[in-house]
Amino acid sequence: MSLQEKLAEISAAGAKRIPEEARKTMGAATQALRESGIMDSTIKVGEKLPSFSLKNADGETVNSDDLLAQGAVVLTVFRGHW
Repeated sequence: MSLQEKLAEISAAGAKRIPEEARKTMGAATQALRESGIMDSTIKVGEKLPSFSLKNADGETVNSDDLLAQGAVVLTVFRGHW
């Protein structure tokens, strides 16, 4: 399964699970962010992220340079609980 297919599957599952009104609210918020111009200052596909340190799920600080020294890194951002 390709990444695009997997993302479509996740989106479809969310559409079934998230109430219509909540999906409308989230969609409107996303559109407002796009219209704000914020996308002009985001990192684009293929660009290199600057070095960073973040806390993982266990509260431990993880440094991107340390991870990259071990191999490729996939970064997933979880917005948390609503």
